[in-house]
Amino acid sequence: MSQDKSGYPVMGENNPLHNSVYGPPQPGFGMPPPNYSQAPGGPYPPATGYGQPDFPQAGPGFAPGPYPQMPYPQMPYPQGPYPQGPYQQGPAQPGYPSDPTVPTGSPGYHGDGPPSYYDNEEFTNSGFEDKSIRQAFIRKVFLVLTVQLTVTFSFVAVFTFVDEAKYFVRRNPWTYYVSYAVFFVSLIVLSCCGEFRRKHPWNLVALSILTLSLSYMVGMIASFYDTETVIMAVGITTVVCFTVVLFSLQSKYDFTSCRGVLFVCLIVLLLFSFLCIFIRHRILHIVYASLGALLFTCFLAVDTQLLLGNKKLALSPEEYIFAALNLYTDIINIFLYILAIVGRSRE
Repeated sequence: MSQDKSGYPVMGENNPLHNSVYGPPQPGFGMPPPNYSQAPGGPYPPATGYGQPDFPQAGPGFAPGPYPQMPYPQMPYPQGPYPQGPYQQGPAQPGYPSDPTVPTGSPGYHGDGPPSYYDNEEFTNSGFEDKSIRQAFIRKVFLVLTVQLTVTFSFVAVFTFVDEAKYFVRRNPWTYYVSYAVFFVSLIVLSCCGEFRRKHPWNLVALSILTLSLSYMVGMIASFYDTETVIMAVGITTVVCFTVVLFSLQSKYDFTSCRGVLFVCLIVLLLFSFLCIFIRHRILHIVYASLGALLFTCFLAVDTQLLLGNKKLALSPEEYIFAALNLYTDIINIFLYILAIVGRSRE
């Protein structure tokens, strides 16, 4: 058997090993076999494992086994310091570190900070994580509130500057009680019927009826005061409401946690009002009006923060009618109490 300079056998016509495996050579085919792994051992060196030394190769007639993957570790893979399932939900459990990549100010953060703003059982989670939904909700609420206040103070202007309107309401006091009954029914429906106040367009119809009835009541009350007193009350109310709203939007203090205390104060104020009915005293009425204005200023701060969603309690984006109703009644009550304070002070 002939060999080349490197010591390997030469394939050709006189090679008995070649003839026994592949048959007699054909003309034009003097090259080695295409696959060395198919050839038996002997003088041919075995395949070397494709760059992975020190691993045995398949014997004659066997397919090569799976290629080793050194230097990578085989199953089971080491798990390191990461916790295994089930995956933790909500606040970080003892023994499991919280994710350091999540900022503590994120709406989905459930660490040691304040509780989630979906803790209010009446209003559920409705995707407040999206800031665009939040901003659209706030714009809609303030748009509805602007229309309500425009209608109300238009009534106030008519009953203040038009003498015929003043004479009409004074000659027909029964219209006040009718409007009060309509307002009370509309308020109960919108406050207690959650499905109704979320159903468009009936929620807007009910809110419009409430706004018109309350606007007539406020205009009729303003007609019993002189024009200068009404203008002063409107100006003071505007300054107070803008200040409270801006402060509530910028403040880090959570006013929504004070709702329970404010409701208790409201009950005390109602009892105080019965006392003022039987005791006709100017100073007592001024004190009562001052406490009422202060209380509804606090309610305005709470209801404003309910729009933000970054406090303990929040309103769902579907509750824009309810949010506008809260802000509207707060502002109207502040105006009426300030009007009573200014009117009693100028007597």
